[in-house]
Amino acid sequence: MMTMKNSVKACLLSMGLVMGSASTYAAGWCDSGKPVKFAGLNWESGMLLTDVLQTILKEGYGCQVDTIPGNSITMESALSSNDIQVLAEEWVGRSEVWNKAAQSGKVVGVGAPIIGATEGWYVPRYLVEGDAKRNIKAKAPDLKKIADLTRYTELFKDQEEPGKGRFYNCPAGWTCELENTEMLKSYGLEGSYTNFRPGTGPALDAAVLSSYKRAEPILFYYWTPTPLMGQVDLVKLEEKPGVDKKISIQVGLSKAFHEQAPELVAVLEKVNLPIDLLNQNLARMTKEHIDSPKLAKIFFKEHPEIWHGWVSEAAAKKIAATL
Repeated sequence: MMTMKNSVKACLLSMGLVMGSASTYAAGWCDSGKPVKFAGLNWESGMLLTDVLQTILKEGYGCQVDTIPGNSITMESALSSNDIQVLAEEWVGRSEVWNKAAQSGKVVGVGAPIIGATEGWYVPRYLVEGDAKRNIKAKAPDLKKIADLTRYTELFKDQEEPGKGRFYNCPAGWTCELENTEMLKSYGLEGSYTNFRPGTGPALDAAVLSSYKRAEPILFYYWTPTPLMGQVDLVKLEEKPGVDKKISIQVGLSKAFHEQAPELVAVLEKVNLPIDLLNQNLARMTKEHIDSPKLAKIFFKEHPEIWHGWVSEAAAKKIAATL
């Protein structure tokens, strides 16, 4: 005759809630054959972080992984409907799509994969301070704040609309593009600066680097961690007093994945790429022309002291065996 204790244990076993739970929790998602679908982010840190997370889930925990391309707003919508399960680099709180989905419990942010990120409106330092080595004189020595830009439309003249200055925004479809557009309005710059949206992140980089090499004026939005910040010397323009932009980056998860794969969520919560190491790797990506999947593999080879702490001992051995 089965005792009450054994009866309860049998019941729990049938529900997959005992035996250490390490593999049985994942069984609810990965062992059933369902792939973990990731947002196909198209900026460098997002790409690298995505490849790192996919390697962990695939090699360490036996998950099938897939990548769905799209801009950040589209991907946030896909996350809220569980069409994808993971968005590796979610800048929490800045997107209305994310905010509404989070408030209704459709998405969940976990962990802190990147700490110390920054963003803002930038100009080359030589515009403000000059550069004796390049024989460049300062053209805007009094330019310190975004509010000062009302006096510098001629300096940042848009060749297609000579009566206006040009502000290089994010590519259309990125969350930051909407935020910067609102900032142009709030600073009274909408009528005096064209809101120029490059087609892609690399197109924005190319515009900045081209102007920088020729010592020309350029005004643009940018962020870290990125390879570009290690290549150029910039000044970040000050915002209005009292504006406090605390950047919180988390791994974005769909509600279903968060509920059904707690073991994997516990792993994702631990992931953190130290900002200095991340910047170094992103610069390496550009200088050595290394693609993101290869760079992720290099990270796993070179820094076991970092990622071993994120995963179980068994998963660590499985990942190491693939390297």
